[in-house]
Amino acid sequence: MAFHEAGHAVLSMAYGMHVLTSEVIAWSSEPDRWTVTGNTKFEARDIMPWQFAAQGAAGELAHVQYLMTSGLWTPERALACAADHDREQAIDVLAEFGYRLSRGCVPQGGKSWGMVQGMARRKVGYLWREIHTVAHAMNERTLLTGDEIADLTGLVNASLPTGGAA
Repeated sequence: MAFHEAGHAVLSMAYGMHVLTSEVIAWSSEPDRWTVTGNTKFEARDIMPWQFAAQGAAGELAHVQYLMTSGLWTPERALACAADHDREQAIDVLAEFGYRLSRGCVPQGGKSWGMVQGMARRKVGYLWREIHTVAHAMNERTLLTGDEIADLTGLVNASLPTGGAA
C-alpha cells in the first residue's frame, strides 16, 4: 500500500499539485483481522485534467511495479492491486469539468483509461527512484507531509493557492 500512495503523491507533486499528506492506514476491523488502505491529500488547481487522471492511475501502477521489481509479481497479486475507486474518481471529476474519460473505449474528444494508464506508466517509470524512496519512508513513518516528500525526492511541493482550503 505504501507504493500505491507514494505513486499518487509523487506524480501529484511532479504535475504541480500541492501535496498535503500521504499515508498508509491500518486498522483492526475485528480480532486478529487487519485492513490496510491509504490516503493522499492534495490541492489540485490549475492543472491539466489528464495529469489529474494520470496521478489517479499511478497508485495501482506503482504497486504493480513494486511487485515486478521485487520478484513478487503473480497474476493474482497484480489483480489485487486493482484500484477501481481511483479510476471512477478520475472519470467523475473530469466529467464535472466537461472532459470525457472512458473505461474501455476512446470517447470522441476524450481519452480511455488505458491511455491515461499509459501516461502514468511512463511517469512512474521515470520517477521510480522517488516513488521507491517515499514508499520506504512511508513504511517506516506511516504518514508523510508533502514537504517531507519534497525533501526526500528533490521535487517541488507547489505552494498552496491562496484563498482556498485543501
